[in-house]
Amino acid sequence: MELPGSQEDVYNPFSTTGLSLSLFNLQESESENKLDAETASDSESKSEFGGSAPVPTSDDTPEVLNRALSNLSSRWKNWWVRGILTLAMITFFFIIIYLGPMVLMTIVMCVQIKCFHEIITIGYNVYHSYDLPWFRTLSWYFLLCVNYFFYGETVTDYFFTLVQREEPLRILSKYHRFISFALYLTGFCMFVLSLVKKHYRLQFYMFGWTHVTLLIVVTQSHLIIHNLFEGMIWFIVPISCVICNDIMAYMFGFFFGRTPLIKLSPKKTWEGFIGGFFATVLFGLLLSYVMSGYRCFTCPVEFNNDTNSFTVDCEPSELFQLQEYNIPLVLQSVVGWKTVRMYPFQIHSIALSTFASLIGPFGGFFASGFKRAFKIKDFANTIPGHGGIMDRFDCQYLMATFVNVYIASFIRGPNPSKLIQQFLTLRPDQQLHIFNTLKAHLVDKGMLGSLEDA
Repeated sequence: MELPGSQEDVYNPFSTTGLSLSLFNLQESESENKLDAETASDSESKSEFGGSAPVPTSDDTPEVLNRALSNLSSRWKNWWVRGILTLAMITFFFIIIYLGPMVLMTIVMCVQIKCFHEIITIGYNVYHSYDLPWFRTLSWYFLLCVNYFFYGETVTDYFFTLVQREEPLRILSKYHRFISFALYLTGFCMFVLSLVKKHYRLQFYMFGWTHVTLLIVVTQSHLIIHNLFEGMIWFIVPISCVICNDIMAYMFGFFFGRTPLIKLSPKKTWEGFIGGFFATVLFGLLLSYVMSGYRCFTCPVEFNNDTNSFTVDCEPSELFQLQEYNIPLVLQSVVGWKTVRMYPFQIHSIALSTFASLIGPFGGFFASGFKRAFKIKDFANTIPGHGGIMDRFDCQYLMATFVNVYIASFIRGPNPSKLIQQFLTLRPDQQLHIFNTLKAHLVDKGMLGSLEDA
């Protein structure tokens, strides 16, 4: 992706009458010189923005690891550094899961901000070079506006009773979308006022840069939180499948990789891609079987108005109850079983792990193409051996969208508790009307006695 530099409009009004040939040639020469200068400026802009690394990377491996692995080749040193840091990140992941959904949502928010920072920092290199007014300020302002909108929608949806109970929150909830739109319009007007004649095109490029970053980062993190509210299993299993595929594809590629997979990532191999797929599907089945037996993972995350805290206690749905399935005749002779007992969620886990293995990596390929376009190795150097936070979450964002769409298409049904919450906020006459309508419907279905008996 190349962002050309600014170009001023060339305006040479030639009169067709009363001009001598020498005057015409003089104006034509000046026009060509001006155009050449603009072309040079454009090339310089391309060079400054895309020709150098906006985010320089360096070897920031901890000194302890450098000394311990000093005798190894760079290939094996990188393998051990990545392995140790991966184990550390997995341990941290288990800790935040143990701390509960509120901590998980806070971590998602922090990761979102860090990813946004890493992408915007690349664009900031242009701001720094051309002194574009307000670029960084407006980028963070739009991040604030979008988060206010999405998290406000989430609070209204999942904390409905609490919002209705507190008068300030009720007012903010009622006019939430209008306030969000007003905030965005303020930023939009600030951008228009910041336009500089010499840099119109470049400023609009950066305006689009910010909005695409918001679309990729903020929207996807919002979907991750929605998945979390459906039950922690819908949060943990997809993320774990992506992590497993990343690890196993690296392992298979490291030891058996011979055939390049895609030019965008020369180190990716078909052996790693295929080995990661089968390992991830197996891992997804096993992890789903373990987690489906615990209510703390399978129950939706709901807010308890009595205790003012989150609860994950419920009667497990059929999705998380063991059922007996007949094994196809073709496989019965191989495994020696006619039936198998498993959770229905395990079948859904096959779809999740398949997407994480076959489609999820394309999020990483997309990020690789982005980094190659700007000639950078990593988005940042936050994690030694792994790059920035965005380098670790490029596949997770694509996975979050799939899980949210999958739940909405195949899993989620009407939520009785939310319907009751909304029903209780209606006026008494509206509640009575709905009650009579529902009663008449149940009588017609034969589920209640006749209206006369009632």
